[in-house]
Amino acid sequence: MTTEWDALPNTVKTFMTALDNREDDRALATLSAAAVVTDEGRDYTGHEEIGAWLAGSVSEYTYTSEFTGATTTATTVDLGQHLEGNFPGGVADLHYRFTLDGALISRLVIEP
Repeated sequence: MTTEWDALPNTVKTFMTALDNREDDRALATLSAAAVVTDEGRDYTGHEEIGAWLAGSVSEYTYTSEFTGATTTATTVDLGQHLEGNFPGGVADLHYRFTLDGALISRLVIEP
C-alpha cells in the first residue's frame, strides 16, 4: 500500500527525522537491542555498532533530503528519499527498507 509521510509509523518518521538532524541517540531509541542495519553492503548489529555507524558515516557528509514516497505492509516500510549534498556524486536516490517488530525497528537495509 502506498503511504504518505504523515501516515507512516511514528517509529519510522522518528528515525528518519533523527537521521537527518544528526540526533544519534534519538535514532537509536527507535531500534530494537538486536537490530541490524545494512548500509553500503555492510551489516551493523546492535546499538553499539549502529551508534558508531551513525556517528561516523552518516555524519560524514552534509546533505538535504526529500521524502519521495513509501509503501507499507503490516511489518515493513519501504521508503524512498532523494539526497543532495557533498558526498561523492552529489545526488542519490535511496531506499530505506524497514522491518518492524512491534513499535521498534528490527532491520533496516539502505540501498540505491
